[in-house]
Amino acid sequence: MDNRFSEIIELIKKSQYHALKMVNTELINLYWNVGKCVHEKIEQSQWGKSIVQELASHIQQFEPNIKGFSDKNIWRMMQFYNAYKALPKLSSLLREISWSHNLIIISRCKDPGEKEFYIKLTKQENYSCRELERQISASLFERTLMSQKNLSTALRENSFDLNQTLKDSYVFEFLNLHEPFSENELKRGLVVQMKKFILELGKDFLFIGEEYRLQVGNSDFFLDLLFYHRGLQCLIAFELKADTFKPEHLGQLNFYLEALDKDVRKHNENPSIGILLCKGKDSEVVEYALNRSLSTTLVSEYKTQLPNKKLLQKKLHELFKLHNHIEPNSNIK
Repeated sequence: MDNRFSEIIELIKKSQYHALKMVNTELINLYWNVGKCVHEKIEQSQWGKSIVQELASHIQQFEPNIKGFSDKNIWRMMQFYNAYKALPKLSSLLREISWSHNLIIISRCKDPGEKEFYIKLTKQENYSCRELERQISASLFERTLMSQKNLSTALRENSFDLNQTLKDSYVFEFLNLHEPFSENELKRGLVVQMKKFILELGKDFLFIGEEYRLQVGNSDFFLDLLFYHRGLQCLIAFELKADTFKPEHLGQLNFYLEALDKDVRKHNENPSIGILLCKGKDSEVVEYALNRSLSTTLVSEYKTQLPNKKLLQKKLHELFKLHNHIEPNSNIK
């Protein structure tokens, strides 16, 4: 490849990217303003609700070059405006994702906090529409709010914000595993479905290898899955368990982290993090096991089926009611 023109090619690509962003912003602005205008005229009784059909027919008949303004789409523009008119802090955020992404969020998310969560996540992770749909179906918002991360002492004292990086629970419904299954079957499934696995982890995760060999003394040891995280700038080791958490699981993972930090980690990288991924866990048992651990470890659980979204929402509502009853002046984000 001829590298003489790389600077110019980069300039062209940046300009095209910014142009697309501007086009998207203008499109969202247009749909917002159309939705606002129609909504306000109906509210002020200047127009009846039948005006949407009349407006769409008028555009089709007299302005045939203007596309995308069917009665169905105009109703969506009104829905879009109504969803966010009382949420000015989201005004700029929603213009940074596409119209298709916005439609998914307003049609599937009722709570303002849930809308904000998925708008920010879509921008941060650069989700496709299909990926966004999947995360909503997997109840990521509810799972994140209900998360009780079991971190070791070393991770709790870490200066990094791990809330959006490491999860308390993961959903692997795409594996189609049938009970009972082995740790090897779980690992093979995750490797085969690596693209979907990384979507569930977060796109800053870079896969390094499975059965990653660590040589200590005259012995070889094999770590289930090894990743690198761009944001945290560290290696992340996953050990998989086909059963619920047991305190003795931590010894093996801590040994692997020590070997990674001594023999694999580069001088400019942060200490490695270990995630013990179990089929289930008793949070109190995990807390006791981690309280005196000096290793940077986290215990998470996984599900092999999509969670019941309505049940999670009910539990979340009950949790909020309990929290507000105990601390009436507190703010829940």
